[in-house]
Amino acid sequence: MKYLHTIFTMTLVCLMTSCSNGKLEEKGFQVSTTISDNYENNQTNGLNRDSLKINTRPSSVLLTGVPNVRLTTIYKVNMNKNNNSTFIGSNNFHYGYEYTEGNNWNNNLMPGLRAVYGYNMVNISHYDIKENTQKNFFEKPVLIKTLYYPTFSKDTLNYKPVDRDYFIVSVYNDDTNKDGFINLKDLRRLYLFNINGDIQKALIPENYSVFKSEYDPDNDFMYVFAQLDSNNNGQQDEGEPIHIFWIDLKAPNKTGRQY
Repeated sequence: MKYLHTIFTMTLVCLMTSCSNGKLEEKGFQVSTTISDNYENNQTNGLNRDSLKINTRPSSVLLTGVPNVRLTTIYKVNMNKNNNSTFIGSNNFHYGYEYTEGNNWNNNLMPGLRAVYGYNMVNISHYDIKENTQKNFFEKPVLIKTLYYPTFSKDTLNYKPVDRDYFIVSVYNDDTNKDGFINLKDLRRLYLFNINGDIQKALIPENYSVFKSEYDPDNDFMYVFAQLDSNNNGQQDEGEPIHIFWIDLKAPNKTGRQY
């Protein structure tokens, strides 16, 4: 049986160009009033150096494959300096096109998982319809690159239905390089959340920065390429070693390093 090995577009190049709205780059936001002198063009993110307030707005409701769980993407309010107006990002989706006998992913990136991204997405709201409870994935604003969540569609892999009961979030969640901002210059992490929206673990060690991943349909594995911050300066530097980790999507608590 022939498979098309779908490749995630998680590379930094894609995230800074085609994976953002138009030609915008995710400038992130200020998290400290002490800004390093070598930070270029501190005013470009629309925040004053002495202000840490971030205005946010909800965007769209995401229908998950778990009937009682609905997610809402939350975006930073951005300022358009050209006409003195505000705007937020909007949801975009990564797509896969696997459709062979016994394999119908319904155009999702991977069977059972839908992948959403957007310009300056800073949090995710989790709502449980049965319990009538709401909470955010993160206690404070972060810069989310990709959210993977259970599909509303009925996907199949090798003739079998695929049901996921977890979330995976690719995120810049800390000012790792200590320049006063959370943005694309920091380390990018990958976290597992359970279906209740509670964080479980870092799927990749936090001293790495994730930049690419691939899907293996034969094993239902996600391969993650990540760069080790070997000099501990909190950013990606040319020449630092790159390693490959695997995540068993059938049981994502099972992970390992293959290279």
